[in-house]
Amino acid sequence: MILVVAFLCLSYINSVYPYNDNITAYEMLEKYNFPKGILPTGVQSYKLSPNGEFEVLLKSDCKFKVVGGYLLNYDNRISGKVEIGALKSLNGVKVRIFFIWIEINEVVRSNADLNFYVGPMSASFSTSSFEECPRCNSQFVDGNGGVIETI
Repeated sequence: MILVVAFLCLSYINSVYPYNDNITAYEMLEKYNFPKGILPTGVQSYKLSPNGEFEVLLKSDCKFKVVGGYLLNYDNRISGKVEIGALKSLNGVKVRIFFIWIEINEVVRSNADLNFYVGPMSASFSTSSFEECPRCNSQFVDGNGGVIETI
């Protein structure tokens, strides 16, 4: 009887929190209804606990630009809590607004948009802007191959 209860509990946990050692952090994001491109290339490892708390380790800190010209900084350790369509209590992700770095504390999916929250303020971007994983510390080039900016 105890084995049956344990099996049922484990089956329930696996269905609610689809953790699998053989899938990447990018694939895991997609299981939670997020595009893989909200994480930069170069994820070294990740941990996901049954309650949704996660930790992602990058090779090093990572800066890159996103739609709208915003500069993002991902620390080499990112953590928070994930549920279907929401990343909450984020640590390690910042956006530069003018000359100030501000923590992004939540990302929520709303249909085809991602809403990024910085305290009570938010900005929305199409999920299509995050189909590809950005490269860290990238160079931005013009249409003729000339370097515009290096991060």
